[in-house]
Amino acid sequence: MASSSSSSPPSALVFSSQSWKYDVFLSFRGEDTRNTFVGHLYSALEQEGIYTYKDDETLPRGETIRPSLMKAIEESQIAVIVFSKNYGDSSWCLDELAHIMKCRDTKGQVVMPIFYDVDPSEVRKQKRKYGEAFAKHELEKKTKVESWRKALVDASNISGWEPQHIANGHEAKGIKQIVLEISQRLQPVTSSLDENLIGMAARLQDLKLELEIGSGGVRMVGIWGVGGGGKTTLAYSIYDEICSKFDGCCFVENIREESGRYGLGKLKEKVLSEMEVNRVGGGRCLINNRFRHRKVLIVLDDVDNLDQLKALAGSHDWFGEGSRIIITTRDKHLLTAHKVNVIHNISLLSGDEAIKLFRKHAPRDNRPVVDYEHLSRKVVSYAGGLPLALTVLGSFLCDKDINEWKSTLVRLKEIPDTDIVGKLKISFDGLKPIEKELFLDIACFFRGYPEDGAMKSLDACGFHPVIGVKVLIQKALITISNERFDMHDLVQEMGHYIVRGENPNNPEKHSRVWKREDVWKICSMDATTELDMIEAIRLEFGTKGQLQRYKHLPPIVANTKNLRWIEWEGDLASPLLSNFPQRTLRHLVLYNSLQKQLWEGYKLLPNLKTIELWDLDNLIMTPDFEGLPNLETFKLAGCSYLEEIHQSMGCLERLVFLSVGSCWRLKMFPPITRVKKLETLTFFDCPELFKISEIQPNMENLPLLHLDDSGNEVASYIESCPNLFFVICWRCGCSNLPGVECCVEEPSLPHNNMKPCLRDNNMKHIGLTFFPKDLRNLNLSYCNLGDEEISSAVYCKWLWHVSLKGENKLCDGDLLLDSMLQGNAIEDHFINISLQHQIPKVFVGRLFRGTTLTLHLPDDLYNFCGFLVCLVTKIKGPDINIIMKQEVDEDSVFGRIMHEPNEATEPEYEGTKTYVGYVSFGSLRHTAFSNSSYNMISVSTYRESYVGAELVPRKSKGGEMQATDTSEIWDDELDYRPPFTIKYDSKSFIDILWRP
Repeated sequence: MASSSSSSPPSALVFSSQSWKYDVFLSFRGEDTRNTFVGHLYSALEQEGIYTYKDDETLPRGETIRPSLMKAIEESQIAVIVFSKNYGDSSWCLDELAHIMKCRDTKGQVVMPIFYDVDPSEVRKQKRKYGEAFAKHELEKKTKVESWRKALVDASNISGWEPQHIANGHEAKGIKQIVLEISQRLQPVTSSLDENLIGMAARLQDLKLELEIGSGGVRMVGIWGVGGGGKTTLAYSIYDEICSKFDGCCFVENIREESGRYGLGKLKEKVLSEMEVNRVGGGRCLINNRFRHRKVLIVLDDVDNLDQLKALAGSHDWFGEGSRIIITTRDKHLLTAHKVNVIHNISLLSGDEAIKLFRKHAPRDNRPVVDYEHLSRKVVSYAGGLPLALTVLGSFLCDKDINEWKSTLVRLKEIPDTDIVGKLKISFDGLKPIEKELFLDIACFFRGYPEDGAMKSLDACGFHPVIGVKVLIQKALITISNERFDMHDLVQEMGHYIVRGENPNNPEKHSRVWKREDVWKICSMDATTELDMIEAIRLEFGTKGQLQRYKHLPPIVANTKNLRWIEWEGDLASPLLSNFPQRTLRHLVLYNSLQKQLWEGYKLLPNLKTIELWDLDNLIMTPDFEGLPNLETFKLAGCSYLEEIHQSMGCLERLVFLSVGSCWRLKMFPPITRVKKLETLTFFDCPELFKISEIQPNMENLPLLHLDDSGNEVASYIESCPNLFFVICWRCGCSNLPGVECCVEEPSLPHNNMKPCLRDNNMKHIGLTFFPKDLRNLNLSYCNLGDEEISSAVYCKWLWHVSLKGENKLCDGDLLLDSMLQGNAIEDHFINISLQHQIPKVFVGRLFRGTTLTLHLPDDLYNFCGFLVCLVTKIKGPDINIIMKQEVDEDSVFGRIMHEPNEATEPEYEGTKTYVGYVSFGSLRHTAFSNSSYNMISVSTYRESYVGAELVPRKSKGGEMQATDTSEIWDDELDYRPPFTIKYDSKSFIDILWRP
């Protein structure tokens, strides 16, 4: 480069608002370079798609030369001046130069000089050839010489190129580099993006970073997401912006439809044709050979089969250096299988973006804002950020009046728009039959339900959900958020639409029934009506009042010939299921029924895998289990009149999970000598049960036992169970369990293969060696420990979660907290502690009363490993929001604090609980925190409490630490939800929900 002076104009505002006809104007001395350097440069610019003005190529015949050239200069975004040895001889060239420099100052034109076989100082100081030329001009063109001299000085002070110093003087490579830099200086297409492409600029920028334009190698990037989410629009936008930077470009759209209609051969021909490749030979080898040495851009839109990718973009080595392949698809699996470099997850529109897009298609014009604003918000809420839905609904409503808008919104609740459903249904149509059934069950029954419980129900139905759910996630049909199934509202609506089919008002013809009004309609039909099409039913009530209203529904189950799954609240028949012919039934869950028995006598249900009976107050007997050879899960709770469980339970060879609780009169529990696959056995709140010692310890896979109110006779079972690594008791009545210590003392299993935890223990005389050193989760809330000190917990260096609510006396709360902060959680994990009537010394006199507290982060944040939050409150089950963000909200900084207590005015203890949480910065390494400049932390709760926050200085690890993924911290079997959940993660802020 010749000089460091910038070529940017004095005012960037002029540049950004200018409209240009030509990309580049070439100024050169024809007899020096027209058929050599400039000729090659012009060809390279044209090949790159850069619209270039070159006088002998562009000037129309018969036009006056001077005005045409001056106009072309003014209409060009970049002026490239090729200074050659004889450039200064031509008064014509010098006039061009002077006009170019004038346009630079007035129009914001970019000037880029090339010093071809001449030193920049010769041009700047008019030496040698340039000096000789100006000596002649002084005699002939005195009036213009000064303006020419100034133009030469200004132009030669601009950073430019000297081809003899580029690529070791290799002219072809030098020209390629010059063209690349010119291309990068051209005004981006994003500045003139179609105004309808709301939110596109930011999404384009993110995608450009992933494409790494300008870097070497071949890069494949997949754009993945839900149908109608804007994948193709984003691909078109990036294609338009960067296509000029490649030797060849091709956008292959609608591959799913086109390949099915015409075959892959036609698509290959399209690629070759658009790349202007001579089609000699044919097929895959041709694409491979022809593009191997070319820098190409190919967009493959709406791919739904791996064969399509293999045919059109087989591997990275098919394409030349710098090539980019962009693939849009709804199936994430295709991208991972094809080994793309990056998968770009399409982001749906935010609320503000959605309302802007909707208004583009449904403008208010002169209609009153008050009439349409509320309705617009309802439509946007319905669309859920899906661009397709916003566009379709906006276009439909654009010429409708206020009443028609209202009518449309009411209709959408019952009948979704077919254009939207049709687009979304493409993903469903591509599923295998078993995956379709799995998706429909989740859409109708399990959205918002905990993943673990739903998976067991789906597995009982034979849907093999482990692999099936993975496929549905990859197809962008469902997500898992906070360990619960979720999906886009319109995707769920599409599932409901498929189930209702052509009979939306005839629920007896639906495969799944989940609405109370549909159940009522079916129950109101003639008792002889056959319900052959119903496969699954759920009936549940939000309140007891609703249950009372519907509790005497007529029986319908007897007429459902193909029922495989039922969850029912209330009574079905009397006696329940007495005429039940369901050999197809796999899953049975009943709530709040008044029945005394499920069915009379022996009944063969060979496929039934799950029975759950909740709060059946009148139940006096369980079924005969001999007719249930494949039962895997049996849960029984809240059956207060039940005294014994049928002796045939002992024959359930496939039983895996058995739970019995809150059965106050239960006295008899049968021997289960043949139950060899049992993994979990739970008893709670069964004070009359004394026959547990008859359970035979021949269940080799039993890893976990819950015990409750069962007396010391339980101990004989515990002692004789060789595979029991630890004991969990829930509100036990026993005061001492002999043999427990030897079962749980320092388990030899490595911590990454087990999650030791003790919960709700009611045992006294716990020795120092009781707690395993790998213990992670300790819950001893409301245990009658008296004055016994739990001192050995401080030796548990993997401890992350402690709950000691109730009348416990901990040896020293500060000692425990200090121990946990010195342990293995300090660098990479969260910590959660629940105490009673205790305030750690670090927060004494530093708690503020209010609902919001702000902690400012210092510049030397690297000296701290995380931060502590303390909450002293009377709130039961508080939700605390911890927000980390960049900007400081002056109004919130202690803005709602009413009192600042000191050591002498600590919170009153009566009715309060103390919660301490720790968030390590290492636990946020997978979030935007690692690349952010957050400078504040805001802690807020919905009711007035005492809140404090403190940074924790970084300490030496004191030995080797093992970093564990934070998702593995909380024990899945014992905690329904983790105490810390990242609700939102963005560049502007991170929102962490703490539920201690």
